Amino acid sequence: MPFKALTPSLSVSPQLTEADVAQASQDGFRAIIDNRPDGEEPGQPSAAEMQAIAAMHGMGFAHVPTVGGKISDDDVAAMADALMRLDGPVLAYCRTGTRSTTLWALTQAGARPADALIATAAEAGYDLSGLRPRLETRMTAATGVRPERADVVIVGGGSAGLATAASLIERDRTLDIVVIEPRETHDYQPGWTMVGGGVFDVRDTRRAEASVVPTGVRWIRGAVATFEPDRDQVTLEDGSTIGYRALVVAPGIALAWAAIDGLPGTLGKNGVTSNYSYDTAPYTWELVQNLRGGTALFTQPPMPIKCAGAPQKAMYLSCDHWQRTGVLKDIDVQFHTAGAVLFGVKEFVPPLMEYVGRYGIDLQFESTLIAVDGPGRTATFRETSGEVTRAFDMIHVTPPQQAPAFVARSPLANESGYVDVDPASLQHIRYANVFGLGDGGSTPNAKTMAAARKQAPVVAENLLAVLDGKDPSAVYDGYGSCPLTVERGKILLAEFGYGGKLLPSFPSWIIEGTRPQRLSWLLKSEALPWLYWNGMLKGREWMAEPRQRDVA
Repeated sequence: MPFKALTPSLSVSPQLTEADVAQASQDGFRAIIDNRPDGEEPGQPSAAEMQAIAAMHGMGFAHVPTVGGKISDDDVAAMADALMRLDGPVLAYCRTGTRSTTLWALTQAGARPADALIATAAEAGYDLSGLRPRLETRMTAATGVRPERADVVIVGGGSAGLATAASLIERDRTLDIVVIEPRETHDYQPGWTMVGGGVFDVRDTRRAEASVVPTGVRWIRGAVATFEPDRDQVTLEDGSTIGYRALVVAPGIALAWAAIDGLPGTLGKNGVTSNYSYDTAPYTWELVQNLRGGTALFTQPPMPIKCAGAPQKAMYLSCDHWQRTGVLKDIDVQFHTAGAVLFGVKEFVPPLMEYVGRYGIDLQFESTLIAVDGPGRTATFRETSGEVTRAFDMIHVTPPQQAPAFVARSPLANESGYVDVDPASLQHIRYANVFGLGDGGSTPNAKTMAAARKQAPVVAENLLAVLDGKDPSAVYDGYGSCPLTVERGKILLAEFGYGGKLLPSFPSWIIEGTRPQRLSWLLKSEALPWLYWNGMLKGREWMAEPRQRDVA
């Protein structure tokens, strides 16, 4: 059977037979996607049977069943996920190949123009012209036509930006919302800590950006160069401009790898790793598994950083593995932190110290990493007594972090370079129709995804109020959360707000006080990513309803 290529890495086909799978393997295909529900017609091989046949030929397999004419956004997300995790080239099939082609086109909506997707399908013999309205729901790629103006422009297609887009569209589906984001992929970054601990597969933490942009929101794959808030517009790097009635700035935070001398050239080799990168988190787990003795250094730079608990989580998960395998006694584990305390909220320090003692960790406070010599296996720290150089067999580095340059040099920034917003309303201090949230905002809270989850509905409520000519009324209380994984399957859930006020949101029967709890169901590889992809990014604001400002 001739297979029809849509891209160099994906082809489609009608129903495959055992002989077709054998031919596909000979042709170099490395995986199969079945887009048919089992039992769709008599004599149809089941997904389990097809998976077994694929396995006989050393091929990967995914079952993404869909019904013709009823393909949902969840189906599209599942297809994008399968394409992301399977090694290519991939061969997808359904009864005729149309559903497989349709699913592929919808995963590309927003990344490629509708005309190009329809033309590619036509060349393969499939007519998707009737799908045009849905393909055009999300904006075109960076070279496509720009809208001159939108009701709401959101700068940043990460967790904070997309959660805000979802919250807005859930509240008012008439809004014309544009998200500007240059990346083609979207990462579940908290999962990288678990990748480094051997709990998650890194491929489960990444999806196509087009698959997670909320339905009804247009995506421009491009980058903002400048903000012009006095003219209610932004300018992109290609010179085009987009006007707005309201602007949301959620650019994230920049990782300053180069601020540590020698780090960029040795990261990912010579025993130097970091869970703050998709590319190197798997290397962390490789190093942890292979280390049988010697010195393991873990570092934390000056604040602010995103997920301030992540440097410790990397250390605790590593120690847990070494303890389970009986080699911890032969490893000198050191934690070098630029801070003067182990954790910024005092209530959580005692239970953490219990694990520090249990694992025999050497705490080095006010010790900032400034240089790494990978081939020489040494790291240099700036401490109160001067510079100190230490040898290592493995070092996990948390990079210094700073406001993105295009924000820091803009009229929206405060003196530190972050978007200058009111800490309660998240409205800009000087521009009433501008809001900021997430890691790029100036609010003095912990920069965590949990914070963005709480901030998004606050921004949505207050932005809509401003568009209606009203004052903002929703209030963000500084909520942040660090689920500190102290051993495999056990976490200390630290929830707090402005000033370190404890703000527990989980029911007491799940979390009692500040003791580590065994939440194995929450730490399974499929649980947390599922809650993220299907909750926060779809506007399902579990435990995130905005509090209203008290009115005298």
